[in-house]
Amino acid sequence: MDYLWTPWRYRYVAEAGKDGACIFCNALAANDDAASKILHRGRLNFIILNLYPYTTGHSMVVPYKHVPDLAACDAETLAEHIELAKRLQISLARLYKPEGFNLGMNIGRCAGAGVTGHVHMHVLPRWTGDASFMTTVSETRLHPEEIDLTYSKLRREFSESA
Repeated sequence: MDYLWTPWRYRYVAEAGKDGACIFCNALAANDDAASKILHRGRLNFIILNLYPYTTGHSMVVPYKHVPDLAACDAETLAEHIELAKRLQISLARLYKPEGFNLGMNIGRCAGAGVTGHVHMHVLPRWTGDASFMTTVSETRLHPEEIDLTYSKLRREFSESA
């Protein structure tokens, strides 16, 4: 079995939420979608870019309601949640042409959640080799695009696909 160590991620996970504030609730309250990198606001959920992305386009689908897990979501919220994840995947595929996707949730600190208490789904486009030696050797991530440009492209693409 091979192991890949991610010490840069541990530092983020260890520090996340220490001030008690929820990054998702704060992003919504700021009421500045461009600054918060909110791509789309649905009726019950929203889509936001990950500010600490694993890959270009790494986004999250998040319920407006601050709930810790899927069991705390009603059926209507869950239905829109997965529909937005589908639309986001389609938009990412059209724009970036990835070779695959990771979609998933980390619920609870021990499960790897950097943000606990507010459930969210990660949607990551993936390419062969996107976890290069730079990540494991020098704790450096290589992203071919600045996050503001990613935001602009995805916001336009997602809006047009509505």
